[in-house]
Amino acid sequence: PPYVWKQVSRCVVYLQEWTATADFTHHAHTASVSAVATSERYIATGSRDETIQIYDMKKRIEHGALLHHDGTISCLEFYGTSHLLSGGQDGLLCVWSTRNWECLKSIRAHKGQVTSLSVHPSGKLALTVGTDKTLRTWNLIDGRSAFIKNIKQNAVIVKWSPEGDKYVVVVSDKVDVYNLETATLTSTIINPKRISSIKFLTNSILAVAGDDETVRLCDLNTQKVLCEFEAHETRVKSVDSFTMEDFCVLVTASNDGFIKMWKLNLESLEPPVLLGKVNTTARLTCLAVWKPTTLQEPLPEVKTEPTTSHGTGLSNSSWLLIIASQLFSSLAVDL
Repeated sequence: PPYVWKQVSRCVVYLQEWTATADFTHHAHTASVSAVATSERYIATGSRDETIQIYDMKKRIEHGALLHHDGTISCLEFYGTSHLLSGGQDGLLCVWSTRNWECLKSIRAHKGQVTSLSVHPSGKLALTVGTDKTLRTWNLIDGRSAFIKNIKQNAVIVKWSPEGDKYVVVVSDKVDVYNLETATLTSTIINPKRISSIKFLTNSILAVAGDDETVRLCDLNTQKVLCEFEAHETRVKSVDSFTMEDFCVLVTASNDGFIKMWKLNLESLEPPVLLGKVNTTARLTCLAVWKPTTLQEPLPEVKTEPTTSHGTGLSNSSWLLIIASQLFSSLAVDL
């Protein structure tokens, strides 16, 4: 039956190896999980059961459910520690306060489903795309539409750059890059296959994954592929990243059930080194990374013997939580 499965494991370095073991499971939704997002303290999951479940990672408890949308929760994104934004099949864009989880604004954003949303680093603007084939810019201060652009096709992803000077819109196998000041299209990157997930690694380097086994790192300025590598045996469903010491760790999830972690040097951009992997035996659909801060109480040590050999020479002094949702579950992996 549909349920949410949370698997937690401790990833340790032993003779230059990373490995992971399962730790716990949790039943959270009554239908398939469709979206996941993380903040400094909270994790949010959205589902086809029309609910958003909130988890408090400071207290390590299920915090409760948010009920407002009518239909599938299609996208979630936190802004800092203060707000959560959600988009759904009902065309609504909702803004939630993380202080008391009140729905501060409920905006009729699109005539069809809201397929993706992104909050500007300033917190003053948000972008949404929907099945009505429009890109909309929202003034989050007054909750009004600031700009509407007809894009003639259904966009599946919209994302601000880390510095907020540009944004990208994904339509099928194409990434369109727009300048914020002029609102003009500055460049386009074509992927060989339909795109399912993107991640800004820097303000100009974008990781692109789609309906094949390859992850490509693209330069938005030159429109060139800087690096590409085969990440999985089947299509890559989702990609995320985090920084650790002086390098970037790229995390990929695939329909083959594997979550993999790759060491990536953003200076040399050589093909990444596989740090570790875990087979969830599930059909993964989305993934998010949560890295704890000082608010997180130390988790108990999990002793494990190494089972893989991927030399890295790295030390791992912090806990990391990787949450991946499958067709009817959510998986979390502590590193």
